[in-house]
Amino acid sequence: MPVRLVRPARRSPAPRRPGRAARPLAAVLAVAVLSGLCGCGSGGHASAGHRAGAVGAASAAAGPTEDQADKRPGAAPLAAPAAGEPAARVASGPLEAGGSLVRRQLPDLGPATLAEIPANALQVVVVTGRDADSPRSRLVAYRHTEAGWVTDGGWKARNARDGWTKEHYDDDLRSPIGVYGLTDAGGRMPDPGTRLPYDESPDFATGGRGFEGESLAHSFDYVVAINYNRVRGVSPLDKERPWGEARGGGIWFHVDHGGPTHGCVSMSEDHIKELLRILDPELHPVVVMGDGASLAR
Repeated sequence: MPVRLVRPARRSPAPRRPGRAARPLAAVLAVAVLSGLCGCGSGGHASAGHRAGAVGAASAAAGPTEDQADKRPGAAPLAAPAAGEPAARVASGPLEAGGSLVRRQLPDLGPATLAEIPANALQVVVVTGRDADSPRSRLVAYRHTEAGWVTDGGWKARNARDGWTKEHYDDDLRSPIGVYGLTDAGGRMPDPGTRLPYDESPDFATGGRGFEGESLAHSFDYVVAINYNRVRGVSPLDKERPWGEARGGGIWFHVDHGGPTHGCVSMSEDHIKELLRILDPELHPVVVMGDGASLAR
């Protein structure tokens, strides 16, 4: 019988920190790529195509978001990619490691991190950054069985351009470190077979260019909301921010576009569709995410 871990009470978020220095021009141009949605941001309209009960009654109108658009007034988005231009993909295909592996304990996670995982979480997605300032990471999905924690392998992923932070703020270009629930999904494309509530909506459509000049056209074909500073049980497009706008939001798993994100975690289209099929709300899935040193604490 495995030992169940009890997650300690979450501390109240720290007050907003003092104003940051102005971003370099290149970062401003890279950020000003999208408008009209939320993700690696917030907000949005629920579509008629979502499952019953997936979207809460109070969903704010779509608008610019942390990870996809420059919030500064008057900032114009970059030009959308030409019609028919293919979207960038990375690490397409099945899980990289073949054959199931069984672990008695989730590997590479230290006692402080393990203590944050809820006792009822029987499905854990671990995203481990290459280092604190790197946009490269690796994702491994585990499920708990009588034999222990089982995984069928992992795959490459990307995170925010400047790496990771324990105290995420809007537009800091870092992904938040921590343990967060995975309860809601959606995208521009039809449900690929997930058991999570799925909001299919044209409001997930986007365009423009990323930090490396790559097309962002298909980034939100499929997304899973990461429950950082959001209300669970609503569409990923919902814009409510319980900790306040300063703490950012709209942190998602989404389709890789060939470059780093503003705060989200991205992977190939094949892999996010596989993740959507794997996640089971009855197992109370969570993501554990951060650079390796932070997760080992």
